Amino acid sequence: MPASDVFRRAVRVTVGVVFGGVTAFAELAFVLCTGPALAVPAARPRIYAWALRLVELERRRLADHFDATVPGGSSGPRAWRYLAVRLVVGCLGQGVVTFVGLGAASAAIMVWQLVSGQPLGGGAGVDDWSERITFVLVGVVLVFLSVQGVIGVVTAERAVAARFLGPDGRELLRRRVSELAVSRAEVVEAVNDERRRIERDLHDGVQQRLVALGMLLGRARRSTERAHADDLLRQAHEESQRVLADLRDVTWRVYPTALDEAGLHTALEALAERSGVPVRLRCELSGRLTAAVETAAYFVVSEAVTNAIKHSGATGIGIDVERVGETVVVRVADDGSGGADPSGGGLSGLARRVAAVDGLFTLDSPPGGPTTVVAELPCG
Repeated sequence: MPASDVFRRAVRVTVGVVFGGVTAFAELAFVLCTGPALAVPAARPRIYAWALRLVELERRRLADHFDATVPGGSSGPRAWRYLAVRLVVGCLGQGVVTFVGLGAASAAIMVWQLVSGQPLGGGAGVDDWSERITFVLVGVVLVFLSVQGVIGVVTAERAVAARFLGPDGRELLRRRVSELAVSRAEVVEAVNDERRRIERDLHDGVQQRLVALGMLLGRARRSTERAHADDLLRQAHEESQRVLADLRDVTWRVYPTALDEAGLHTALEALAERSGVPVRLRCELSGRLTAAVETAAYFVVSEAVTNAIKHSGATGIGIDVERVGETVVVRVADDGSGGADPSGGGLSGLARRVAAVDGLFTLDSPPGGPTTVVAELPCG
C-alpha cells in the first residue's frame, strides 16, 4: 500500500476514534438519564427509539472510519445495552487520543531541543548526547504505545458492535432455517434439471439411434439380396456400437461408478481421458471424502469441462483439486472465449448443488476469456 494511502487511512481512523470519544460522552449522559426510566414500561418504547437513532450514528461512524460493516435490524434493548458498553470504549479512545496529543507535543519539544540545543523558555542547553538519545527513544516508545492504543480501540469498537448489534442466537437460527429451506428447494430443482437433461439425452441420442438401428435391421430382414443384407447388418452392428457409446455417456453423466469404487481422483482421471480437449489434472487429496462432497466436486468439474468444450472453444482445460484446512477447493479453468452466463441452466444447477453442501460457488468469465469456475466445499 502506498505511503500516502497509509497516511490517509491513519488519519481517517484517528478521526473516527476522536468522534467516538465525543459521542461517548453524549451516550454516557443518555445512559445515565434513561437507565432509571427503563423501570417504567411506558417509557421504554421512546427510550429504545432514541437508542436506535444513536446506534445508527455509530453504525455510520464505524463504516466510514473503520471499514466495519455492522448489520442493521438490532432491537431496542440490545441497542441500549450496546451504548452502555460502547461508551466505555469511547472514553478509552478519547484517553488514547489525548495521550497521542501529549506525545506529539512532547515530540515537538524534543525536536526543538535537539535542533536548537536550548529548551523552550530558555535555560541551560541540552549538551548531553546521552540525554538526547534517551529523549528520542522515549519518543519512539510513546509513538508505539499510541499506535497500539488506537489499534486496540478500533478492535474493541468492532468487537462490541459485532457482539451487541450483530444477529443474536435466535436470529442466526432463523436465518439458518431460511437458508436450509432455500437450499432444499434448490436441490429439488437441481434434481429435476438433471432428470430433464437425462430425458433429453435419452430421447435425442439413444432413442434416435435405436430407431435407426431398428430400421436397418428391418431393411436387412426384407432384403432379398445377400450382399445388400450383409451390408445393412454391418451398418446395424456399427449403429449398435454407437448406441452403446451414447448409453455409456448418459449413465456416466448420471453417476460414474468409478466415483463410488475408487474415489474422486480416479473418477476425475477417467473424465480427463474421455475429454475431447487436452486436460491437465492436479488432485492433491489424502484419503476419501464424504460421498456428498465427492459427488458435488465431481459434477462441478464435469459440468465445467462440458461447458468449456461445447461453448467456449477452449483448447486446454486445467483442473485443480486440493484440500485447504477443512475445505476442498475445486478450480476449473479454460482458455476459451469466456462470457459464460452464471444464470444458465448448467451453471445455476452447479451453484445449487454446491449450496446444498453449504459450499461457495464462484464464476469468473469475462468476455474474451479465460473462464474460471471455483467451488469451495466444506469437508470438516
